[in-house]
Formats: sequence, structure tokens, C-alpha cells
Amino acid sequence: MIVSIEGIDGAGKNTLVQAIRAELGADAVAFPRYEQSVPAQLAQSALRGQMGDLVDSVYGMATLFALDRYGAAEALREYREGEKIVVLDRYVASNAAYSAARLAGDLQAAREVVRWVQELEFERFGLPVPDLQVLLDTPPREASARAQRRELDDASRTRDRYERDGGLQERTYAAYRDLARRRWAGPWLVASEPQEVVQAVRSLAEER
Repeated sequence: MIVSIEGIDGAGKNTLVQAIRAELGADAVAFPRYEQSVPAQLAQSALRGQMGDLVDSVYGMATLFALDRYGAAEALREYREGEKIVVLDRYVASNAAYSAARLAGDLQAAREVVRWVQELEFERFGLPVPDLQVLLDTPPREASARAQRRELDDASRTRDRYERDGGLQERTYAAYRDLARRRWAGPWLVASEPQEVVQAVRSLAEER
């Protein structure tokens, strides 16, 4: 069973992932996989301004993030068919939301990139559709404050270009809410309390 946890930077995704792991014995994977995936590492370099103008290409960056997930496709398909739960810290919806947010000034272009992400990752790359997508409904201002505190607490961590862009985070939050409203690529749960999510995942697992 695959559960993806979605939300903007500072929403509390990692905290929720760890809660589900502790209470339900789930496995966990965080995307992007910066420590082991070459496409993710290239994307990270671009976000740090080390890849020329690559970061300015919405489709170029989205492709790198998609290729990162493609490298995990076979392992994820085993969870889709099996009884074990894997909880993902961001998945395909993150690519759709952030890409749409970057093109938010052009509504038609934003809709097209969301459709393109779905076709690329779920159809061409064959990534499994999640059983449940959870949007952590943390307001952008609160999420930004959390992210800033996290950066102060960890001197070795520097936020990348996407994370530092408050306007982008607000637009991404709106894009996520639109995806959830439209039940994009499967069922969604919009929640702000970790225990609500844990219970929903537990119930879904019992139904299977």
C-alpha cells in the first residue's frame, strides 16, 4: 500500500511520516532522493544555482524529479500490490503542484503541465498510483516560519531556491488544494492533525 504525504516546505511532512512509521510499522521513502539518485542530485545542484539556467526550465526540473522517482518504480510497484505500507515524503503530486505554481501566471500552461506530469510519471514511466494522497493543510505563513526555525536550528542546512521563494510556496499551496479538490490521480485526504492521518491510513489498511 502506498501513501504519499504532500505539502509545502515546513508543512510538517517528515514529522507525519515518522508518526505513521512508529504507529503502523510502515516503511518510508523521501523524494527527492538526494543521497542516492543522480537525477535528484542534478536537480539539487540546479536549485543551488550550479547548473546555469536549468533551474529556469519548469519542464527540465520536473523531468529530473520524475527521473528520480522512475529509479524507484520497481520497488514501489511491489508495495502497491503487497500488504506492507510505504509512506512517501512527497511523490508525483509534488511535481504537479510545484510546476503549476511556477506557471501560475498562465492558467492554460499550468493546466497543461499538470496533465503532462501525470502522463509522464504514471503512464510513460509506469509509477504506481498511490492508494492515498495526504495534503498537510498547513498555512504558508506558518509553514514558512517553521522552515526558518529549522534552518536556524541546523546551521549546515541552507534552503534552496524553491524553498526561499515565499510567493512560490503560496502558489504551490493553492495548487495542492486544487489537486486535492479534483481528486487528481486518486483519493486525497486534506488534514492538519497527524493522528487524523494515522487513523485514516490504519482504516484503509484494514479495508485491504
